[in-house]
Amino acid sequence: MPSLRRTVAQLYWRLSRWTPVDDAFPREPAVMLGAPHTSNWDFVHMLGLAWRNEADVRWLGKHTLFTGWRGPIMRRLGGIPVDRTNPSGVVDEVLAELRAGRVFQLVVTPDGTRSSQGYWKSGFYRIAREAGLPVTLGFVDRTTMTLGIGPTFHLSGDVRADMDRIRAFYADKAGNKPALRAEPRLAAEERPDAG
Repeated sequence: MPSLRRTVAQLYWRLSRWTPVDDAFPREPAVMLGAPHTSNWDFVHMLGLAWRNEADVRWLGKHTLFTGWRGPIMRRLGGIPVDRTNPSGVVDEVLAELRAGRVFQLVVTPDGTRSSQGYWKSGFYRIAREAGLPVTLGFVDRTTMTLGIGPTFHLSGDVRADMDRIRAFYADKAGNKPALRAEPRLAAEERPDAG
């Protein structure tokens, strides 16, 4: 018998104009990129995919999403608040949960601000490398009205080579609002000390 979450997800996809493709979540822990992140609808789509697959997901969100009445709801949905003044604290928290044996997909939106300015945030890279986790490429593409899960691979530590691989995958993915799409690029590619 399907869980309530799976039932809700099935109804959501039946009513949605979007089509999930290749949406099987890895069963091992991974850092999953949600990109291009150009709309708050991306969050709803991510939950829909996760619930459809009955996958345990955790996701990083700015700490202001967890204030007041929203806090318990966001945490129940798998949220981990990020205080941008102390990003290393998030890495430590995620690593502690993994060491305790929790198996989950950590969803990260590295272009986090939903704008086409600047670099991707490098937290996903640091977490994946420090935890020895593979990276899974999740996507949203308005041009085809599809979203899903792409390849999973371990980062090599060669930032530019890893990002070239990520860029190649996302090259034809437009996001929900294509004008807000950010090119996958880390500051560490140009300035190794920025990582």
